[in-house]
Amino acid sequence: MKAIGLICEYNPFHNGHKYHIEEAKKIDPEAIIIVVLNGYFLERGEVSILSKEAKTKIALENGADLVLSLPFFYGSQSADNFAYGAIKILNEFKVNKIVFGSESNDLKKLKKIATSENKLSAKIKIALKKGVSYPKALGNELNTPNDLLGVSYIKAINKINKKIIPITIKRTNSYHDTISNEEVISASNIRNKINNHEDISKYVPKGVSKDIENINLNDLFPYLKYKIITDHDLDSYLTVDEGIHHKLIKNINKVDNIEDLIQSIKSKRYTYNRLKRMLVHILIGLRKEDVKKYKDLDYLQILGFNDRGQIYLNELKNKSDINKKCKNYQSIIYNYEIKSANIYDLISKNGSLKFENRHKPIKKSL
Repeated sequence: MKAIGLICEYNPFHNGHKYHIEEAKKIDPEAIIIVVLNGYFLERGEVSILSKEAKTKIALENGADLVLSLPFFYGSQSADNFAYGAIKILNEFKVNKIVFGSESNDLKKLKKIATSENKLSAKIKIALKKGVSYPKALGNELNTPNDLLGVSYIKAINKINKKIIPITIKRTNSYHDTISNEEVISASNIRNKINNHEDISKYVPKGVSKDIENINLNDLFPYLKYKIITDHDLDSYLTVDEGIHHKLIKNINKVDNIEDLIQSIKSKRYTYNRLKRMLVHILIGLRKEDVKKYKDLDYLQILGFNDRGQIYLNELKNKSDINKKCKNYQSIIYNYEIKSANIYDLISKNGSLKFENRHKPIKKSL
């Protein structure tokens, strides 16, 4: 049995995500669909408005056969590390293809950029440190989020397993669009409509709306403020670089929300999303030393499956190795997952910590 991998955040799950699964199934109707799902805190430093448990159930109800967790350890990092963690997990479960949305839908171009970036990585890092944007540092006109992530997926495939085949699906809506009212719109547009108390039932599959919580990073500001004021080791956390912790300490008592804090420390060198990501790393306590020394994927979490997904799991040749990793509760990766669920529970009513502690995948019968 073959497997197709999808890498998702579902913040929230919408009609475009349903289309993504349906199109992936058309590529190989006999293959199972494996979703690697980011959990509580997302790649751009956002808080998920659907719990990991809710997203798992929704994915299974809308065509996924097997749902795996992309741990906070990888899921809260920048595109390359995010992609590396996701591809590493999919490779453990022997996927043959990955399918992702793309604004350009030009796989040849994305592959060329991924290859050239690997050759120019040192120069790119220097440019980024000087405050040059990622697309400009790369020396190309690509400035669309799915295409940029696609480049990172291809780079990860080249490092981990070149036999995995990347496939693109044309994305028809813009991530930056927050006003259109088509049936397929971006997740950011939907979140904007939720903030404006608009009805979103048109844009999401039936049953999704009831699980959405209108929460965001700003709801955690008091806890973040306390940590910045009391923690004397801020520069030990990931993405807290080049003395920016001094700016945080200087400005934290002058603001009363996340947006104002970001604006008070934002500069050409520190982009908005990078700063949001940094604040999440401080909040959870993701340490640089742990990320630097931790190279092995020694923890896996199977979130849910249907009958086809269960059959696939039972047929995997490395099943015993996967089972061991699923029970490795001494892993640093697992430790950070529990921390993120704890913090998420401060503002969510969905009992995420209880879900994590159950260690029991969700089973959906076909």
